[in-house]
Amino acid sequence: MLRMYCDELQVVIPHKAHSAGTLISIGANTIIMTKQATLGPIDPSINTPLNPIVQDGPLMRSIPVSVEAIKGYLAFAKEELNIKEDKALADIMVKLSDKVHPLVLGQVYRARAQIKMLAEKLLTNQISDGKKIKKIIDFLCSDSGSHDYTINRREAKDSLGLNIIKPDKELYEIINRVYTDFSQELKIGSPLDLRDLAKHTNGAYSIKRCLLESIEGGSDYFVTEGKVVIQNVGPGNAQLREERIYEGWKHE
Repeated sequence: MLRMYCDELQVVIPHKAHSAGTLISIGANTIIMTKQATLGPIDPSINTPLNPIVQDGPLMRSIPVSVEAIKGYLAFAKEELNIKEDKALADIMVKLSDKVHPLVLGQVYRARAQIKMLAEKLLTNQISDGKKIKKIIDFLCSDSGSHDYTINRREAKDSLGLNIIKPDKELYEIINRVYTDFSQELKIGSPLDLRDLAKHTNGAYSIKRCLLESIEGGSDYFVTEGKVVIQNVGPGNAQLREERIYEGWKHE
């Protein structure tokens, strides 16, 4: 979509561009990274109404299912525990299906295939060597080991071979000022706690989640507005219920 509006796309990373941010970055022709900037793995997590439910203090909440966590569980059984028999492997799958709905497992497989296909298409904008593209995708999807793994500027350029640009002092200062301005408006340093919202302001909230700004077009922001309440669902149990009133773009 970004490429519909430009012939050449450049992404500037002042701090973190993880997960979907990394996907956007590898789709650019060049990536400007500050010394604090990091990329991350692109292994997706699945969130559906069928996801596992866990107890979180007095509340019940669903947890995301990581594509690579599922793969790691099966690889652990085969490679570390050296389980080879078909029946034993089938029992492991049945045990996994008891914890994670089979339809969610199916979506996990589809998401993994889709993310690899998407990454391959995006990387052709800055890398033409098919072997290098495969190496980068394998690292971002699996070989990095954890979704929390961070990739600094030097590793992104020297180890992965991405088209990285190091900003000079003047450009760095400009990037830092813009980032500080966005951070303050989006409240990046303030964690969102829905339980705390439910206890204050009658649970009502309005959150800016994205900003698009230009000199000629002004400012557009994506906002989520709603209300959260805590409901008792039984002795000692409470459930957080969120009602979204509005979600979409607004212009200033």
